[in-house]
Amino acid sequence: MPLSRLEAVDIRDQWENEAQDFTPWLAKYENIQVLSDAIGVDIEVEETEKYIGSYKADIVARDNEGRTVLIENQLNKTDHKHLGQLITYASGLGASIVIWICRAVTDEHREAIDWLNNVTTSEVAFFVCEIELWKIGESDTAPKFNIVSSPNDWSKTIGDNTSSKVLSDTKKLHLEFWNGFKTYADEHDSELRLRTPRAQHWYSLAVGRSKFHIRLTTNTQAKRTGCELYLRGTKAKEAFGHLVQQKQEIELELGNLEWQELPEGQGCRIIRYHKGNTKNRKEWETLNTWLLESAESFYRVFSPRVKKLVLD
Repeated sequence: MPLSRLEAVDIRDQWENEAQDFTPWLAKYENIQVLSDAIGVDIEVEETEKYIGSYKADIVARDNEGRTVLIENQLNKTDHKHLGQLITYASGLGASIVIWICRAVTDEHREAIDWLNNVTTSEVAFFVCEIELWKIGESDTAPKFNIVSSPNDWSKTIGDNTSSKVLSDTKKLHLEFWNGFKTYADEHDSELRLRTPRAQHWYSLAVGRSKFHIRLTTNTQAKRTGCELYLRGTKAKEAFGHLVQQKQEIELELGNLEWQELPEGQGCRIIRYHKGNTKNRKEWETLNTWLLESAESFYRVFSPRVKKLVLD
């Protein structure tokens, strides 16, 4: 079998302007996921070109724990101006995760980011990434993010939600259950994109569009689990209305569901419940089976519909 060569592509051939070309590209769901995979944490874009005083931050996002993420883009080599903007925007937003993306990182600026990670608390994380573009022959161009600087033991920290606080027995149970669920899904070769479990009563899965998630839930008081499509944000009600119009064909595939518009807030959910108590470890295998089958069927049915929604 003949082998081809990887060819580097100049990022300026792909994106001429940071604000007009690169930032809108990165803010798209499928592209921010590439960065999410490189960093090791889910990132969901909230706003681009957001005003902070008289200045504008490139991308403001949130991670799966609700922490503010700031992304500053630079299609050139790092410079003092962008380092200053990064710190100014981060302080104005109260950001917990700060990401600087650029063509190339100088030794001085890598050392500056290392220093920031050393002198700030463990609740704040600074990253600097170089972006590259590659292709093979006439293939499509593919982006690659190389992390040049990150907090010490970052991969360990994001995998251990107990680093800064003592967990209650209930939260310990949640964390153990979801770790077991992830292991079960991996062993059964699930194609779902599974993130690092957290010590909480829900486990979120990407469905292919920002602010929409498949969410698995446990309720030890009601002794039940759930699988839902959860919609949040200012477009949630509109999206829910579009999906209600497809209710009959959706329920032909998934069975009867509860359609909860939740008029008291912005969010909406479409959910199915199942009896089961996660406090009883003997039920875990049965619950894992139901949760995985439900999550995979919800993804199969809802993901293409969610991606096609045209919202005002």
